[in-house]
Amino acid sequence: MVLKTIDILKNEIPIEEESVIITEDVKAGLVLVDIINGFCTVGAGNLAPREPNRQICEMIDESTRLARLFCDKKWPILAFLDSHPPHKLEHPYPSHCITGTDESNLVPALRWLEKEQNVTIRRKDCYDGYIGSFKEDGSNVFVDWVKNNKIQTLLVVGVCTDICVLDFVCSTLSARNRGFLDPLEEVVVYSHGCATFDFPASMARNTKDISPHPQVTYNKSRICCYEKKKQTDALSSRYAPGPGKGRTTKELMHHVGLYMAKERGAKIAREVSFNSLKKP
Repeated sequence: MVLKTIDILKNEIPIEEESVIITEDVKAGLVLVDIINGFCTVGAGNLAPREPNRQICEMIDESTRLARLFCDKKWPILAFLDSHPPHKLEHPYPSHCITGTDESNLVPALRWLEKEQNVTIRRKDCYDGYIGSFKEDGSNVFVDWVKNNKIQTLLVVGVCTDICVLDFVCSTLSARNRGFLDPLEEVVVYSHGCATFDFPASMARNTKDISPHPQVTYNKSRICCYEKKKQTDALSSRYAPGPGKGRTTKELMHHVGLYMAKERGAKIAREVSFNSLKKP
């Protein structure tokens, strides 16, 4: 029944995903949205996965791959980390990612970013990284980061596709359209680099103040993620999605988030590659 619903959704609101090539002559920046323990590490908190999750694992693997490529090139990276003061909860969600706890820290696969000179880390206490970048003096960490690095193409990955990623992308596109983010031209959301969480209706009925948030998960035997690196490379390559593959059970709210970002003007990338300029 769930798969049938997703098939209907995909037919009614299809997403045209692109192959995006970033060349050396384009100033590119990478934004990592909330790839932290409280949303990604099994058992780490109220909104963390309850068991290994294929979509989240893929998102971490792909985000880590891109982060290493950007660091190798010394290109700018900005990482948003959801961090809430204990007295300032985020309705309608339960307590999560409290400041000073390991929930609000980068996942183990990305902790190395904290020592990289081309990486800016911004802790935020709201869904939207753009809004969460405002400082008390009215300046904005994200806006300054874009302008100071002269970013033309913004590549976005992280969680949750339909919440924090989407809110950030929508605000960024609105600001770009108003001329607040020159020289930014394109915002690209990489679908394999994003994920959302699974809170089925059966659980929501027994939990106060939280709505159902379904994610169609893959069979456990097909899980491949950074926590499973001891498994063979053959297993990893066998189930790694290639162009146009691996999305036959596209997750419900993930699809909705990508569609809404596309409707606001973002490019949705099924794959991202990098090309060096050819010498004349």
